[in-house]
Amino acid sequence: MTHPTDAQLVQQAIEARTHSYAPYSQFNVGAALLTKDGRVYCGANIENAAFGPTNCAERTAFFTAVYAGEREFSAIAIAGGKAGALPKDAPICAPCGVCRQVMAEFCTPDFRILLARGDGTWEETTLAALLPLSFTPNDLK
Repeated sequence: MTHPTDAQLVQQAIEARTHSYAPYSQFNVGAALLTKDGRVYCGANIENAAFGPTNCAERTAFFTAVYAGEREFSAIAIAGGKAGALPKDAPICAPCGVCRQVMAEFCTPDFRILLARGDGTWEETTLAALLPLSFTPNDLK
């Protein structure tokens, strides 16, 4: 299977924003999660009037992939911003703490996170940089 390029993964995250359900915040987020074997699972944020049941784009992508049997991941691209077209100068959208913890469940510290801008460029970071001293399954041994 051919792996998508980082630029293609970023574009898939930007496209995934169009599937967002965000009537309360008007903040649309899309994510494109890359497995080690080259498959991509996308997700969008899905809000709820009670707020607590809201699910982030990153977790939507992870939970869909895990449901499909995936357990090994190499990267995720995330694109977020106010509803409508993502402006070229939109700031990057970093994952929330809960999403970082979900990533720590399934990913190694060097897991790549691509934080997209509307112009298709991105900043790259790692899970270790965003969640130092994370709690992982190894802590339960």
